[in-house]
Amino acid sequence: MKDSQDHFEVLRKIQKKPDASQRELANELGFSLGKLNYCLKALRSKGLVKIDNFTKKDNKLSYIRYVITPKGIAERTKLTLDFMKRKMREYDELKKELE
Repeated sequence: MKDSQDHFEVLRKIQKKPDASQRELANELGFSLGKLNYCLKALRSKGLVKIDNFTKKDNKLSYIRYVITPKGIAERTKLTLDFMKRKMREYDELKKELE
């Protein structure tokens, strides 16, 4: 379950900032670079994320861009729904405890 939550967070962050470096993503997510790299490899192996390399012609720097695949969008939607269902259950349980 923790992996799916981490994967959800990574997918969400990539959608917002596809051009962010791994270091930027790791800092914003509160992950180590190793943990982020592990998550990205898992997402890539599942076909949820594609990693594009391209070169900026002005100064010949190489850039990496993360692209969420259609399968990745569907998975992120599923993870969002699972998250919402879990939070609703927690809310209902807390409400019962308070009554």
